[in-house]
Amino acid sequence: MKIAVLLVLALCLPALLCAQQQSQYSTSNKEAIQLFLDANQNLDEHLYDEAIENCLKAISDDSKFTEAHALLADLYRMKRLYKQAIEQYVKVISLSPEFNRSIYLKTAEMEIHDARYAQAQQHLEKYLTYPNISPENNTYAKKLLADAKFSIQAIAHPVPFKPINIGAEINTANDEYLPVATADESTLIFTRKINNNEDFYKSDMVNGKWNTATYLSNQINTEKYNEGAQSISQDGKYLFFTGCNRPDGLGRCDIYIAQKKGNDWGKPVDLNPPVNTSGWESQPSINADGRTLYFVSNRKGGYGGYDIWKSTLGEQGWGEPENLGPNVNTPYNEQSPFIHPDDSTLYFSSDGWPGLGSKDLFVSRLGKDGKWQKPENLGYPINTNGDEGGLSLTANGDYAFFSSNNLNGFGGYDIYKFELPVSVRPRLVTYVKGFVKDVKTKQPLEAAVEIIDLESNLPVYQDFSDEDLGDFLATLTSGKNYGLNISKSGYLFYSENFSLKNYKAKNPFNIVALLSPIEIGNKVILKNIFFDTNKFDLESESKAELLKLIEFLGVNPTVRIEISGHTDNVGNHQTNQVLSENRAKSVFQYLVSHGVAPARLVYKGYAETQPLAPNTTEEDRAKNRRTEFMIITK
Repeated sequence: MKIAVLLVLALCLPALLCAQQQSQYSTSNKEAIQLFLDANQNLDEHLYDEAIENCLKAISDDSKFTEAHALLADLYRMKRLYKQAIEQYVKVISLSPEFNRSIYLKTAEMEIHDARYAQAQQHLEKYLTYPNISPENNTYAKKLLADAKFSIQAIAHPVPFKPINIGAEINTANDEYLPVATADESTLIFTRKINNNEDFYKSDMVNGKWNTATYLSNQINTEKYNEGAQSISQDGKYLFFTGCNRPDGLGRCDIYIAQKKGNDWGKPVDLNPPVNTSGWESQPSINADGRTLYFVSNRKGGYGGYDIWKSTLGEQGWGEPENLGPNVNTPYNEQSPFIHPDDSTLYFSSDGWPGLGSKDLFVSRLGKDGKWQKPENLGYPINTNGDEGGLSLTANGDYAFFSSNNLNGFGGYDIYKFELPVSVRPRLVTYVKGFVKDVKTKQPLEAAVEIIDLESNLPVYQDFSDEDLGDFLATLTSGKNYGLNISKSGYLFYSENFSLKNYKAKNPFNIVALLSPIEIGNKVILKNIFFDTNKFDLESESKAELLKLIEFLGVNPTVRIEISGHTDNVGNHQTNQVLSENRAKSVFQYLVSHGVAPARLVYKGYAETQPLAPNTTEEDRAKNRRTEFMIITK
């Protein structure tokens, strides 16, 4: 009897289980339930299209089958079919408002992706009324709510945005992205993707137009590996870039540097630790003087996801990277840093700060305390509900480059240029572009070039002019006075001054620096020796130039010089004579007090007797008020 009872129970078990399963769902339709179970099996096997098909069939059998709508919504969400996912989630809410509180969070997430910000706000506010939400979901919901509220306001107050495709010389049916330009906008380097291989290309500006882009270099590009996410130094001579899975790398992606050699590039060098690690380092951006490198990494010590870090070049090489801190980095992802040549304005993309969905572009400014301030969203429609990244700026800060596949271009991602809203522009920057040549032969010279902030007496640029062309380029930030010195063994040094106090214009400085050999009678105008009006006390901003003169005399120990003072023709001759002689004497005394033997120096005042220009304008009179030195013995 016992055996018979057990047999009966066994025979009844499938029917009992079926009845129990049916009672779990919002439908009693057996065919719909079976299709729903098949969809779940498909999901376990990662057969997502089959799962979607079975969900649609189940809903066809019973349009009020809430669980099937919920599963279908999740499947659409996994495939990033946002509109379809929203439609199904909303259907679930209409059928059963209390079906599952997570539906409200998922719906809002999809609505933000689809730019339905008002609806997302309502669903998030509903979700946050539920008790006992996990800390992770609570944080995420509040982040999405901040996105929704920000987006509603941003769309109501759009910023000017008129992107211009930069042309068929650069853009093709392939993907072009991550553009960066030299400070003088003479060269644009970008990434082009062909058959899943990323390589660098370049275009030069000729007569105001970009010429047809060409392959950058076989020294940098490879057939087996991807090269991308690059940063070009302001003078176009150094390229920092990301190389992934290369045999000489330390991690999945490393940062490399290559130096331009004539018209080609040298072999790239891995930056090595502490910049590169066994982790992921990418997306470098080098600052104006080439001594601070910003980059992205998922290394330990960050705030979560990908963070922006910086490393400073010292005497021993690149220093230990420093995280930019919580005013830039979030528990989410910050990427695509671009440090403007003003060295105090950072642009980057983030999905952690309030935005319009996915990654937005932001700007952060360096505060007086040396810390980065909380970032500002660049606004709508620069930012959208899609991904924005890879922004770079021209040195003058008026225009930005970016790439997009959402505009009518030549196919895939194209590179565009647009005028940046005034409120998110960097500080005013210009540049000095020079050519160093021998004064007699006019042949290019490789010489040491140094630009100094005269207030701090610290260098802001140190490099050599090109060996073949003799050229150099350096950016200068407004609001300061700068001294330029160019020196080469066997030659007198070259001195120039750039005053950017109260600077409004954006025209660059173009100079030709003619170096004179060390010969008797040759002179140097010391353009960074300063005195107050009608006084002969040296101003502190003269220090850098005086130290350069001391260095020159130290390198050339047999040289004797005459230091001469000159004035304009304002005032009487006797007064000008005394003033010019006292100014020359002040320089003489400074040199002697810093170890130069008095026997190597002579000082003399010439008043207004040796003008360089007619004393008819203030500009010309300023040229005549000067301090010089002349070689009197080699």
